[in-house]
Amino acid sequence: MMTYRISQLAERSGVPATTLRFYEDAGLLAADRTPAGYRVYGEAAVERLAFISSAKLLGLALEEIRELLEVREEGACVSVRSRMLLLLSGRIAETDARIAELRAFSAHLAGVHAELSGPAPKGACGPDCGCTTGGARHPGPVMLELSPTRPGKEESWRDAPVACTLGGAEFGERTEQWRTLVGKAEAHEEIPDGLRLVFPASAELAGEVAALAATEQGCCAFFDFTLHLTPSALQLEVRAPESAAGMLADLFGASA
Repeated sequence: MMTYRISQLAERSGVPATTLRFYEDAGLLAADRTPAGYRVYGEAAVERLAFISSAKLLGLALEEIRELLEVREEGACVSVRSRMLLLLSGRIAETDARIAELRAFSAHLAGVHAELSGPAPKGACGPDCGCTTGGARHPGPVMLELSPTRPGKEESWRDAPVACTLGGAEFGERTEQWRTLVGKAEAHEEIPDGLRLVFPASAELAGEVAALAATEQGCCAFFDFTLHLTPSALQLEVRAPESAAGMLADLFGASA
């Protein structure tokens, strides 16, 4: 029977060794041990990793993937399909709700952008100039929450595993994207469990922030994002468990 050391399995599957160790700790992938203590995997591990990767692309949480693997080990495809259908129905509903939120957010941004693009009044800002909310011409500030919290699991980001499932190249690219974006912030403020970044009000920048935050949660569910928009500023609040304080500072802290 073909067996693999962890480096060999990483090369065969395309999943980094650090992620394989994380999957083992999370109960998704078992490993045998040699007398010297080295991890070894059977051929079934390759197919199991393919299933895990496929489930992650569907946006399933680790605990849901673990549950599916347990059903899969029973050997009945019909049972796996039945459970996946239920999970995907819930994910579709969540995705549709998020799309609706983003569309409403985008529509509000476009309206503010259009108004601010018109002729500016002479003199100082006033209640009707368009730079502040609260007047009859504005609906007020908009807040958009981008978090992995699901019904019945308030603040689930606090209990999410503190691990990133991106590979080395992808992780480096994502880090560079955040550093570029964070460099555009005008202020950095500490808040309970996290940081607040203050950006200039910009429809294009708000869309960029929202898109990157939503993408980040696909690999790091322990981050919780809230966007708060007014015509004068865009605020991004990022929270994470205490054990992820280092990653929070690395990605979102002010550059030296």
